Amino acid sequence: MRDEHARAYWKANVRILIVLMSIWFFISFVCGILLADFLDNFRFAGFKLGFWIAQQGSIYVFVVIILVYLVCMDRLDARYTRDKKQATDKQQPEDPA
Repeated sequence: MRDEHARAYWKANVRILIVLMSIWFFISFVCGILLADFLDNFRFAGFKLGFWIAQQGSIYVFVVIILVYLVCMDRLDARYTRDKKQATDKQQPEDPA
């Protein structure tokens, strides 16, 4: 049971990491490098959008990704700690007092 619990926890953790790292890759590499010329056709706060994302916007997105990761991991830890406690309580016989 312990191995299944740890495996499920790790699988959920990796799923969160894959989603957040995909967002990171899209913003930093795709928007900041590959699509920069196309995005420069648009303006944001008076700057060309491709330039703004490469210089400033990606930093904001990275900070948001860190905060989202913290919240997701707190929820995941709480869920699996609760599930682990419930599984442990079910395995231990109650004391007839």
